[in-house]
Amino acid sequence: MGKNQQSRRAFIQSLGVLALGFSMSGTGCSRFKKEQADPSAPKIRTRELDMEEIDSWLVIREDGRVTIMTGKMELGQGITTAIAQVAAEELHMNMSLIDVHLAETGYTPDEGYTAGSRSIETSAMSVRRAAASAREYLLEMASQELSIPKIALTIEDGQIGGQGKSTTIYTLLNGKYFETKISSDAPLYANAERKIVGQSVARMDINSMVTGKSHFIHDLRFPAMVHARIVRPPAQAAKLTSVDTQAISKLPGLAKFIRVGSLVAVIAEDEYQAIKLAKAVSYFLAWDYQKALPANRSLMQYIRSLPADSKMDKKSEAWSDHTIANSPVRHRAAYFKPYIMHAANGPSCGIARYADGRLWVWTHSQGVYPLRGALADLVGLAEEHIHVKGVPGSGCYGHNGADDVAAEAALLAMEFPGRHVRLQWMREEENAWEPYGTAMVLEVEAGLDSQGRITGWKYDLWSDDHGVRPGGDADNLMPAWYIEKGHGKAKSGFRGGAIRNSEPYYSIPQLHLQSHIFRGPLRRSSLRGLGAYANVFAIESFMDELADKVSIDPIDFRIRHLNDERAIACLKQLAKQIKSIKKQNQQGIGIGFARYKNQAAYCAVAAHVRVDQQTNKVEVIKLWAAVDAGEVINPDGLKNQIEGGMVQSISWGLMEEVNFDDTQVTNLNWDSYPILRFQEAPAIHIDVIDHPHEVPLGAGEAAQGPATAALVNAVYQATGIRVRQLPVIKALQHSALRVKPLA
Repeated sequence: MGKNQQSRRAFIQSLGVLALGFSMSGTGCSRFKKEQADPSAPKIRTRELDMEEIDSWLVIREDGRVTIMTGKMELGQGITTAIAQVAAEELHMNMSLIDVHLAETGYTPDEGYTAGSRSIETSAMSVRRAAASAREYLLEMASQELSIPKIALTIEDGQIGGQGKSTTIYTLLNGKYFETKISSDAPLYANAERKIVGQSVARMDINSMVTGKSHFIHDLRFPAMVHARIVRPPAQAAKLTSVDTQAISKLPGLAKFIRVGSLVAVIAEDEYQAIKLAKAVSYFLAWDYQKALPANRSLMQYIRSLPADSKMDKKSEAWSDHTIANSPVRHRAAYFKPYIMHAANGPSCGIARYADGRLWVWTHSQGVYPLRGALADLVGLAEEHIHVKGVPGSGCYGHNGADDVAAEAALLAMEFPGRHVRLQWMREEENAWEPYGTAMVLEVEAGLDSQGRITGWKYDLWSDDHGVRPGGDADNLMPAWYIEKGHGKAKSGFRGGAIRNSEPYYSIPQLHLQSHIFRGPLRRSSLRGLGAYANVFAIESFMDELADKVSIDPIDFRIRHLNDERAIACLKQLAKQIKSIKKQNQQGIGIGFARYKNQAAYCAVAAHVRVDQQTNKVEVIKLWAAVDAGEVINPDGLKNQIEGGMVQSISWGLMEEVNFDDTQVTNLNWDSYPILRFQEAPAIHIDVIDHPHEVPLGAGEAAQGPATAALVNAVYQATGIRVRQLPVIKALQHSALRVKPLA
């Protein structure tokens, strides 16, 4: 833990805590135990959390500062800052007086996973209501204390006053302790004032990152902490058959060699020593494994050949196969998205300590409570004996190796009790063992009438399931597969992840949507957007193909199939942005649109590309976006989310693909798994359409599908080549995948 964090935490620990939660009897005891000076000590409550009570969401400390508790994790999306903004607005406090405490079991609310672009919609809005309720109760208490009508009082930076009298929050609460629940009737200042909400406030955590201060879990250091490394098998289904323990015991610097079933690890005082030991130990192990991966086969065809659980997701009452067959214009196409990685810049890291029958875990998991449940199942401890504290990681949207490395650290800590055990994966481990975003195949067929309107739409998708997070089940933790204690392979995820955004947001009279869920060859789980990315890529590519067949402008074609005025407004705004762009030779401009999950943020994207057909090099010159996310809490934060999403999507669409031989994934470094580099990043312009009186809409996963669709549509405009199989660069290099415009 960094110096600043320690000093701040130590300072807060030296103070008492006044939790805002009232019982009209005026009596009660503190709900929070005073923390010990040890910076590794967890936050402790003496009373169970109640999500409906104010003090589950915020506490007021003796120095007048306010600490907001959120069950969400900071993933780089800026949720810490946005939550502080809504709290500061409702409490009439400067943001410098607001602290935000991230997910920690037993201390912050259980808000499940930080996923689905719902942190603003759920956590921030819960904090808003709690802060507004707290303010109203404080004003009522001050009214009684000062004998001044509540309407005559003002609250500002922890001071309440009026008519020449004043008091502070601390003075007001000192010796008084009440319990009350969050009120849905408390007026929201944001609806009337918006002094802080709606403003571009700088990220609260950016200073630590850019100045190199301790911030990420990778930075945490504890007294007498030891370092560990896992010795990985040569294939994911491998079993350890023999170990030369005598030779291993002679290795210098080995604090402990650990074997739990087929899980093998080393512990050392020094991290580099642990790295060297792991490599040395690998020579003294023998494994049994099979060559089980479908190498040298078309993955698109292989997926279609797998057994699948097929389901009709939507079928219009009037649906008839003749609708498309009898249409004057008919078109069909198939699209493919490969496995792709989370590719977090920093490999996953976890820290654990086991002592006196209790387990402490520090993790960048996106769900500390679900992870706690899975750990209880894994290590055989009761949940109340496991404390999981969330610490920001190096950035990941989705389920990467964070839960796995935390579970491995926990297992090792129980084999090496009394010390903090730090386990950090290497780049090769991260690439080879993380759960990937699954490959998908999408087939679309449609008919159009003589006026260019879609009459019928038939859509079939093939996908592995998504969302295979721990969820309280150890089987979804990778180390569970190797410790040989009866755990099985990962459970299935939820079908809804695969079919997300598979229904077009357009007005189409007859729809026929069917999904086919298979179990693929590689481990998979949630990756930003889940199935929405591939579904929108396919739908929006197909919409462009349809527009081309009937010679209608792509934006006009979409607008004539929309009934939602906010969606139309996004497309019209995008049209204004690109209207004056002059395309040169070998250049193209393409667009894509979607409303994420058909109920969250609207996002229309345009891409301007240049394609060198001699080298197949694709340069993305500029990206534009028009975004409607309802009420905007932090415009700069929203733009950052959309910008990051578009850049990530362009990287996915252009070049990213997981490759494997017959035993293991082969993209083990940045050379074999390239991502978009800084010098390749395009210029970006974003217009945000703010609706202050609408509910905020999740935007973190809104841009991915539209951006890749815009990319491939722009490539078509530049080259006449319709790319339907990602990644684009690979498709352009294989003439068999070059699909000329269909007649």
